Amino acid sequence: MVWGVDTLTGKDIEIAADMVVLAQAMRPSTGAQDWPRSSSWPWTRTASWPKPIQAAAGRERDVGMFLAGAAQAPKDIPEAVAQASGAASKAVTILSQDRLFHSPTVAKVISNLCTGCGMCVAVCPYDALALKDGKVTVNEVLCEGCGTCTATCLRSAIQVKNLTQNQVAEMINACLGG
Repeated sequence: MVWGVDTLTGKDIEIAADMVVLAQAMRPSTGAQDWPRSSSWPWTRTASWPKPIQAAAGRERDVGMFLAGAAQAPKDIPEAVAQASGAASKAVTILSQDRLFHSPTVAKVISNLCTGCGMCVAVCPYDALALKDGKVTVNEVLCEGCGTCTATCLRSAIQVKNLTQNQVAEMINACLGG
């Protein structure tokens, strides 16, 4: 039984309920404003699948930061605990190694084809690209080799190392028995 008072009428209320959920409204902390976020989502954003707890790399210093619980968005306790366990596991994995390794599959700019339009910079989900002196540069530490920049570049001035368009075409031909 849930007992309460109707504040409009001043009458006591008694409700028989199978389950009661108490939820308070949430909004992001004002200190979280410096973290990367999408324009429509006020909470901090992550690098997304397959890294749902890794902070999106808005700045170089954010790499290796992991988010859990309400830092991402409102969550219930079991989901927050699961994410915290995942974040701790990722951190231990990184810290327990003698050396850090990064995949060689990263973007590479062909500078004589690059016009500096910045379209690839705008779409990079890892903020690994920047415009410097009218050309695009790649921060290979931030780049995850997703290929979004390659698909966006109208001049084919940016490719993913070890996964060029010719290599992908050859893989497709091999799979099709060509």
